[in-house]
Amino acid sequence: MTAPTSTVIRRARLVDLDGSAEIDPVDVRLESGRVVALARDLATAGADVVEADGRWLMPGLWDSHVHLGQWAAVLRRLDATSVGSPEELLALVGARLRGAPESPVVSWGHAAGAWRAVTTRELDAVTGRTPTVLVSGDVHQAWVNSAAQRLLDLEWRDEPVRETEWFEAYPLLERITGAVSDHDYRVVQLEAARLGVVGLVDFEFATSPHDWAVRHAGGGGLLRVRCATYAIGLDDVLATGLRSGDAVPGTRGLVTMGPLKIIGDGSLNTHTAWCCEPYAESEPYADDARQPHHGAANLEAGELRDLLRRATDAGLEVAVHAIGDRAAAVSLEAFEVTRARGSLEHAQLIRAEDVQRMARLGIRASVQPAHLLDDRDLSESVWPGRGGDCFPFRRMLSAGVDLRFGSDAPVAPLDPWTAMAAAVHRSADVRPPWGGEQALTVREALAASTDGWSTVEIGHPADLVLLDDDPLAVPGEPEDTAAAAAHLRSMRAVGTWVAGTRVV
Repeated sequence: MTAPTSTVIRRARLVDLDGSAEIDPVDVRLESGRVVALARDLATAGADVVEADGRWLMPGLWDSHVHLGQWAAVLRRLDATSVGSPEELLALVGARLRGAPESPVVSWGHAAGAWRAVTTRELDAVTGRTPTVLVSGDVHQAWVNSAAQRLLDLEWRDEPVRETEWFEAYPLLERITGAVSDHDYRVVQLEAARLGVVGLVDFEFATSPHDWAVRHAGGGGLLRVRCATYAIGLDDVLATGLRSGDAVPGTRGLVTMGPLKIIGDGSLNTHTAWCCEPYAESEPYADDARQPHHGAANLEAGELRDLLRRATDAGLEVAVHAIGDRAAAVSLEAFEVTRARGSLEHAQLIRAEDVQRMARLGIRASVQPAHLLDDRDLSESVWPGRGGDCFPFRRMLSAGVDLRFGSDAPVAPLDPWTAMAAAVHRSADVRPPWGGEQALTVREALAASTDGWSTVEIGHPADLVLLDDDPLAVPGEPEDTAAAAAHLRSMRAVGTWVAGTRVV
């Protein structure tokens, strides 16, 4: 894919993200990966000309939290997102096995937060010797039968595999499913580009900067990517000398080194998010001594600080997963002591004083608004009375926290318009918005989705999306957040450019 020397997008209206845009259509020239001119009636000789015909142009969208390999793999896995109980999941697996008894089963998407405890023995009774791995929707646990436990080098247990032990076993799933191909990566990036996505932060467990160079050589690279590493790969990254923001060789400058990713606590679904107050309900894991009533840290405070220091000394930013408010507080303490830079990932339950601390330290909030739609009922059940501290986007913006939206795909679909709609309306059904005082305006939601870029102007990266409609032109009254959310979900990208090259 070779970019033309110059591209002129003719008669485009600019989405007014900061109140500075002209309403009338203008021509936009792209050269050398940048916006180099904005004016009416630009010369087009020798340029690739795109007729916008009054459509709306804005900076391309970013997803600040993706597990891209898992998202690609989900397309080939058994969809368990709609099952409501262990019995339904077992029935789904049984039906798949009756149709293909010799084929391993890997499902994804069930939500076990309110389920009874499940056992390996009951899964074995349905699956026999066929390797079976049932991955939860939050990816923090898997129900694994005995045959698959052996393939994943796990000691046999009669319960699901959770948290750190599961994260370490996850890369071995290739023994059962086969590897995600360059073609798979290309397919999911094309799907993202069709939604206007130009870049993402990749938090895949078993990836490295070198993997992205190989992927580009095989045709599997289309979008901008910031490639994270985990502690297990930190030494290899340090040996390369790559610092956050450095271009990865062999990727045409599209892939850059991202942060060190640290998983500080668990998840809401598994009741392992580390909280200041006890869970109101401890099932289904009340009898498991490894699952304290407050949730749990995934590593000691000293280990966390050591990792932050190593990363900071090497020029890496740090992204710390913190879903519970205790995890957020301890993570921010570590940021402050080590002077590390970077982000809290999720910040799903966070106290007001820690929001202020984030702002003071300059720590970004990398959040996933679509999660609030899925987690509303379970949050109210296990964290009663804490709704004001759940997904507090308005509080974060008001405090001056840099807010960045993502999906956590495959936990939620890689769809920035769904994320923005959730942040604006905060309800997925006929109920009133959950924590409506924390809702954002459409303009604020858009700003949290463009990697910090505002209204298109000269000097901007040529990472752009052309839309059929103005996302700011919300029908109905300003307070009609349901209409605003529906309008966002209706957006259709008709062109997406990355570094000046049209991807779709």
